[in-house]
Amino acid sequence: MSDKNNNMTTENQNIVTEAQETVNTEAVETANADAFNLEDEALSKLEGVEDVEEKAAGPEKAPAGEKTSVKKTKKSKKKEEEEEEVYHKPLIKRRKPNRSIAGDIFLYLFLLIVAIIMFFPIIYAVESALKPLDELFKFPPRIFAQNPTLDNFSDLFVTLGKSWVSFSRYMFNTVFITGVGTAGHLIVASMAAFVLAKYDFPGGKTFFKLVTVAMMFTGYVTGIPNYIIMSKLHMIDTYWAIIIPAFAFPMGLFLMKQFMEGLPTSLIEAAKIDGATEWTVFSKIVMPNVKPAWLTLIIFSVQSLWNNKASTVIYSEEMKTLPFAMQQIQAGGIARTGEAAAVLVVLMIVPIAIFIFSESQILETMASSGLKD
Repeated sequence: MSDKNNNMTTENQNIVTEAQETVNTEAVETANADAFNLEDEALSKLEGVEDVEEKAAGPEKAPAGEKTSVKKTKKSKKKEEEEEEVYHKPLIKRRKPNRSIAGDIFLYLFLLIVAIIMFFPIIYAVESALKPLDELFKFPPRIFAQNPTLDNFSDLFVTLGKSWVSFSRYMFNTVFITGVGTAGHLIVASMAAFVLAKYDFPGGKTFFKLVTVAMMFTGYVTGIPNYIIMSKLHMIDTYWAIIIPAFAFPMGLFLMKQFMEGLPTSLIEAAKIDGATEWTVFSKIVMPNVKPAWLTLIIFSVQSLWNNKASTVIYSEEMKTLPFAMQQIQAGGIARTGEAAAVLVVLMIVPIAIFIFSESQILETMASSGLKD
């Protein structure tokens, strides 16, 4: 029993000594870690103090070892700055023109001359409408009126007021035909162009080739076929004899189709995945993104319909358009030369005004629209 007790005591003593050794080693490790932390803090404080002293002392000569370390830090800072510059590098570089100042002056002078040449007919037409009758027959003709007057416009409205049909009736006929024909052409051309541009179906390419070929024929060539078709439909001497053919103007379909081909198909597919119907895709996604095309289409359509005399398909005087009435005034002889000049100004006001109001929107939309797949 004594031997067993001795063995137990020795084992207990060994366990106690091992526990003390582990406790001592853990204490030593913690003490070493605290010492290392204190050393790091002291070094960082010393580095801060040295930086402050260097800034206060200014550019002084440093030892060779310190110079190399400073150079290394400067190189590393330069590398970081270069990396930041590369990261913040603009995606689009602004190109500097290679022209000289003389080249810029020549370019602006050339553009000014071209603008004057293009604007000259409008100025001359307005000034002719403001000239009295004696100045209209002067030779050589002068551009600007010496004694401007509005008598030509007043005489024009007096002449129209004496006619069997009032001026307001002619104006209503022209505005109604132009408005309905332009709206219908825009809707028909846009819907047909959307189908041709974004869907593959049998005969689609052939149909578009026929549309392209139809652009080669002028209104004089298609006048007889249009008259035959309208007479078969019993639409002669009605507004629809002008409006229905305007729906099928091939230039609008060609323009809208070519523009819609640049619209991303993925955008349309994403809308359909979200549950959008065909009409929603067409009205809320496709049409807003092809705004430049349909604004240009409106300009062309208004210009063609506003100046359409419709003398071959409309016979009733009450349904005739304003250009036809103006043409009758222009055929009145020398005494109505001033009124004829006023007629020209009245007819060109609406197309020019529509172009001026829509030009900025066309340029802005073309500049901001750039959707890609």
